[in-house]
Amino acid sequence: MFFLADFNVIRPDFGLLFWTSLIFILFWLLIGKFAFKPIAQALRKREDDIQGALDEAKAAREEMANLKAENEKILVQAREERASILKEAKEAKTQMISEAKEGAKVEANKILNSAKAEIENQKKQALSDIKNQVGIMALDIAEKVIKKDLKSDSNQQSFVESLVNDIKMN
Repeated sequence: MFFLADFNVIRPDFGLLFWTSLIFILFWLLIGKFAFKPIAQALRKREDDIQGALDEAKAAREEMANLKAENEKILVQAREERASILKEAKEAKTQMISEAKEGAKVEANKILNSAKAEIENQKKQALSDIKNQVGIMALDIAEKVIKKDLKSDSNQQSFVESLVNDIKMN
């Protein structure tokens, strides 16, 4: 027991200090090799996984922002295209209306000219018929005058007047 009585924790002996240090260093090396390295690797792997997830989330956010911007561009293009199509449709409508009006004017002018020509032809035909009838009447009158044996000019004059009166009444 005497040996234990000399033991003092505050002033350790050189042998105790040596062996404690040696055991601690060996323990530290073993723990470092078999425990700290796998723990550090696991922590690094976890850190890399977290960083990768953060990078993927950032890339996804950027992609979503790009898609949103692209959708806005497509929407703007669609609106512009719709406006362009409506403008073209209005222009086509006005052009078709003006073409139809012009066509109607041309057709009306054709019909009017055709009607004028027809009227002129009928007028000429009517005048020709009248001339023919007048000629026939003149021949009838001349025939009747020649057939009648007239003795004086006054008889001839009164006969011609009566025939002219008869023609006017017809």
